[in-house]
Amino acid sequence: MQYNGIDFDTYFKNYPDANGYFGKYGGSYISPELQKAMEEITEAYFTICKSSKFISELRRIRREFQGRPTPISYLERLSSSLGNVQLYVKREDLNHTGAHKLNHCMGEALLAKYMGKKKVIAETGAGQHGVALATAAAYFGLQCDIYMGSVDIKKQAPNVARMKILGANVIEVTHGLATLKEAVDAAFAAYTKEYKDAIYCIGSVVGPHPFPMMVRDFQSVVGIEAREQFLALTGELPDAIVACVGGGSNAAGFFAGFLNDPVDIYGIEPLGRGEKLGDHAASLQYGTEGVMHGFNSIMLKDENGDPAPVYSVASGLDYPSSGPEHAFLRDVGRVKYDVINDEQTIDAFYALSRLEGIIPAIESAHAVAYGVKLAQKMGKGSVLINLSGRGDKDMDYIIEKYGIR
Repeated sequence: MQYNGIDFDTYFKNYPDANGYFGKYGGSYISPELQKAMEEITEAYFTICKSSKFISELRRIRREFQGRPTPISYLERLSSSLGNVQLYVKREDLNHTGAHKLNHCMGEALLAKYMGKKKVIAETGAGQHGVALATAAAYFGLQCDIYMGSVDIKKQAPNVARMKILGANVIEVTHGLATLKEAVDAAFAAYTKEYKDAIYCIGSVVGPHPFPMMVRDFQSVVGIEAREQFLALTGELPDAIVACVGGGSNAAGFFAGFLNDPVDIYGIEPLGRGEKLGDHAASLQYGTEGVMHGFNSIMLKDENGDPAPVYSVASGLDYPSSGPEHAFLRDVGRVKYDVINDEQTIDAFYALSRLEGIIPAIESAHAVAYGVKLAQKMGKGSVLINLSGRGDKDMDYIIEKYGIR
């Protein structure tokens, strides 16, 4: 299938290019010393990703340890409440550790083991990436340092406890807004001092090449499974698919299974409290081109051109940029990016919980909210939503801030 001059039959062979670019987005904007470390990771990844031994081991881990494939669930009661559009969810909340993050963390940790590294380093916002990497580190016998903003530590206490129980060293980041962006800053700074013995396991499709490509590849299992399962379940493809987008790892993996199909694809960013800068984290909607954390993409900037302060009710989405592949897919028009605010998100959180018995992560509830909005607009057809994680981590925060509705 061709879309605005892009041949999606050969898309994954051509994007990113050899230098890690999706069109003009991506690349590697880091120090020469750190660039050597990235080249080492790239070479190792391209070696083992074609290795039958690595592929077989990763498939065994996914099957025997992660519990893959995760199922698709039909949302019968929620669908009935909306009319004739049928809603379905891909259940990444049933993946071990409760979210999609383990898909790439087990791959990155296996890569670290192959490279002879002794430690994995990462940032986390909602805590799901931190829990997943701590789990992978325990599985492979690696040391694990997780950097997390103090604001998110308070919001995500259950996940902080999980990381510590799994043996990870949780390092509190207190500077700036003390959320995800600052956690990434701190993790990068630590990695520059430890790259010879450690690998930085980036938690999304962001950062310098090869991470946007590598994380997408590890996450593509979600989209590949979902496409096959939906066809088996209904005999046809969904009319539309929806996923939330912060950095964009769950969305990149989910979308990968459908880019070459006649399916409408929607990536949903957090509008937060509104359109004012500092009240949202919708970089693809309101940002401009810029470089941060070693890659070129679309980012939200302040008056000095630096990364702007951002906000979202979802700790995993409050990041002032988005993955370079998302910026590229936005520009060529293959994926439509839109926004959902906090109130719509919380309404969807409770609707899915009450009508279907599924408590979603606040991040995932953004996609559910948009799926509901889309269903009301479509009138007929089917929508498949990526339920990227479960809401155990969010319940105390939801009850404290919004009460029981």
